[in-house]
Amino acid sequence: MALMLIVSPAKLMDVVEGPPFAETSPTFLADAQRLARELLARGYDGARDVWRCSDALARPNWERLATMAEDMAREPRLLSPAVLTYVGIQYQHLAPQVMTASQLRWLSGHLRIISGMYGVLRPFDGVVPYRLEMQAKLPVDGHRDLYDYWGERILDALLGAGASAIVNVASQEYAKAVVPWARRAGVPVVTCVFGEVRASDGRFVQRATEAKAARGAFVRWCAEMGVEKVDELAAFAERGYRLDGGHSEAGTLTFVRG
Repeated sequence: MALMLIVSPAKLMDVVEGPPFAETSPTFLADAQRLARELLARGYDGARDVWRCSDALARPNWERLATMAEDMAREPRLLSPAVLTYVGIQYQHLAPQVMTASQLRWLSGHLRIISGMYGVLRPFDGVVPYRLEMQAKLPVDGHRDLYDYWGERILDALLGAGASAIVNVASQEYAKAVVPWARRAGVPVVTCVFGEVRASDGRFVQRATEAKAARGAFVRWCAEMGVEKVDELAAFAERGYRLDGGHSEAGTLTFVRG
């Protein structure tokens, strides 16, 4: 049994042609294909309403949808590994491109990316670029939204992979797809938050951009250290952060910078 870290995806994605290559197909591939087909069936305007984005962003995503369901099912090695495909501040600081083989193996066993389109992804699942946030309003097959569509299946996949405790390093939008289910099932959850203590009133505050960088650095540090136990997380001290016991509480580790 192992710790399992969960993180959010990034909106921006880019195809990466290995190495390291994708090794596996996503656990919920057929469900992801169903969502891709549902978006396509809605037409351009309907898909754009779900995405809630500009034409400049919607148009290339719409063009991908024409063959997305089929592309998703290609041989994993011909696709892009999930952890390398997401482009954003968190993934820049996670920096899997320069990890050692042992660190990448740690990621494979201990990191999962929560996805609106794919449900949950292992680092080396083969994926295609997509746009679909977990909080998107997309009723499908009688489910009112994506939280309802995925239900407890994401947690089941984590437990099936041997998770004994969930380390939540995701945003609230994506944590909401796992943490409530884990708590109901009695699975231990530790949420890690990163911020600063405001000098004016002593309040703990999080800055969105820095929090993303800290999450990536935290996952990278865990891989470098080969973390296996919850107790080891408290030693994180990158980017000027230290564990703040005064702002931490049961189930939450609060790391303060400065």
